[in-house]
Amino acid sequence: MAPFIHATAEVADTAKIGEGTRIWHQGQIRPDAQIGKNCNFGKGVFIDSGVHIGDNVKIQNYVSVYHGVTVEDGVFIGPHVCFTNDMRPRAINVDGSPKAADDWVLSTTLIKRGAAIGANSTIRCGITLGEWAMVGSGSVVTKDVPDYGLVFGNPAKLHGFVCPCGERLEKIKEEGNSVLAKCPACGRQIEILKVSWTGAK
Repeated sequence: MAPFIHATAEVADTAKIGEGTRIWHQGQIRPDAQIGKNCNFGKGVFIDSGVHIGDNVKIQNYVSVYHGVTVEDGVFIGPHVCFTNDMRPRAINVDGSPKAADDWVLSTTLIKRGAAIGANSTIRCGITLGEWAMVGSGSVVTKDVPDYGLVFGNPAKLHGFVCPCGERLEKIKEEGNSVLAKCPACGRQIEILKVSWTGAK
């Protein structure tokens, strides 16, 4: 099925849009962006040049995904989430001249498969959100988040671990360097590194 692009959306000729993907009102997809199959982008979503987005990704209204961010398959990004890509942003150089494209250092960000980011969160550049990680609404994430990690707050801290179905995991037992945890909703069992589990607040 061909992608759907709303009449008010702006999609660069060199952007690649996968089958079944829907780009809604006032979206902007910049040159050389690569978007997978069956994605759904809400109103006002901005995808910067060269950004890679996997299959089955859902991005809600007014999200900005800047150059240097990679989003893997099955990620959920809530409304008004903002990504960054410059650790030391300035508009001008020391001499007062406007910064050019080569006057800053790109910091990359990776959002791994199945992760979910709550509304109004800010994701600082240079970090990785692990598989099936979950970020609470309004958080400011400044550090890596482990697989299945649940983080929230400003700055966001690790408060536990969640199942792919979204429920918080419960510890069953420790096995060597791992903690075996179980989902009370679906019964799935997942191994978490002990050092990560004990680091949760």
